[in-house]
Amino acid sequence: MTDLTRPAALTCENIIIVDADFADRVAFDLIVNFERMIGRPIPPADLAHWIDCVALDGGVREGNGQTQVALIHDKRNVRMDNFTPSVYTDIDGKAFKDHLGEFVINTYTNEDIVGKEDLFIDMLQLCCAAKDVKRVMVIPDDSYYDTIRHTMSRVDDDHQRVTVFAMQPMPGGNFRQEILGYSLMSALGIKAEELSTR
Repeated sequence: MTDLTRPAALTCENIIIVDADFADRVAFDLIVNFERMIGRPIPPADLAHWIDCVALDGGVREGNGQTQVALIHDKRNVRMDNFTPSVYTDIDGKAFKDHLGEFVINTYTNEDIVGKEDLFIDMLQLCCAAKDVKRVMVIPDDSYYDTIRHTMSRVDDDHQRVTVFAMQPMPGGNFRQEILGYSLMSALGIKAEELSTR
């Protein structure tokens, strides 16, 4: 089973937990729809730019802090087809640094005995229980949003800001909400002025 207690995953102030298969699927849908709408090819989403946008939406501000990014994916998927860089083995353990601080990326996959949803929920619970973690940003598959909401109802979040991203406003819970599409559109290079002229 994937080790969920490796120290780097729980010692950062900021944690981003992503169902990478879901994010990749949403990016594909946006590419297909917006290519038709604005009449030009849309390249894969810039992964680092997208992570920055998610961090900003989740309350991370300029500084020298560290953010742990956990990309959870099904073991049969070796890459994200609609992001760059995209191959999980290439980006696992890698980091980048910019005006928001350092971002450390780790990839996690489910084993035969643990479903991806269970792995995602376990990691969320571990991060929310870690006292050093101040901000948790969560991008779950829509299919288990209700499980996230139920899980968060039992979490004492007085010391944390938890933000859940979805493609549309969802039933509320013990967390903030942001629209996932905005950050992905920015990472795909889709400009507001391109949409306003259509």
